[in-house]
Amino acid sequence: MIAVDTNVLVHAHRHDSPKHAAAHARVVALAESPSRWAIPVFCIGEFVRVITHPRLFHSPHSAEEACEALSRLLASPSVTVLSPGTEYPVLLAEAIREANAVGNLVFDAQIIALCREGGVSRLITEDRDFKRFKGLRAAGIEEG
Repeated sequence: MIAVDTNVLVHAHRHDSPKHAAAHARVVALAESPSRWAIPVFCIGEFVRVITHPRLFHSPHSAEEACEALSRLLASPSVTVLSPGTEYPVLLAEAIREANAVGNLVFDAQIIALCREGGVSRLITEDRDFKRFKGLRAAGIEEG
């Protein structure tokens, strides 16, 4: 299964992003495919936080616009929201130790733990920090 990171969702949503076309095409292809794909639950909140943040964008989206965008994303019949299960705490500790994750990298370790627990083999992301973690292929928007 493929999972999608926050930055890809933001690029796909923000028309002013230089990576918008590629990210949008990638997310649409996943959403329209019968194959299962996933969004880690932590990425949902982060997506809304980012696209509504007035210091990040000259024209941030309103809370209502962000919720509508989120509803469109989650309307895909093939999407799964990855949420922590019983193995998550152990998997999180393993990911933290594996990458010596501290500070902001702990958030990435949370995503890795969710993906591992959910059976994800590939994470579509523009964040190179995910390459620090083993056993999950981190691929850019256009890498496939």
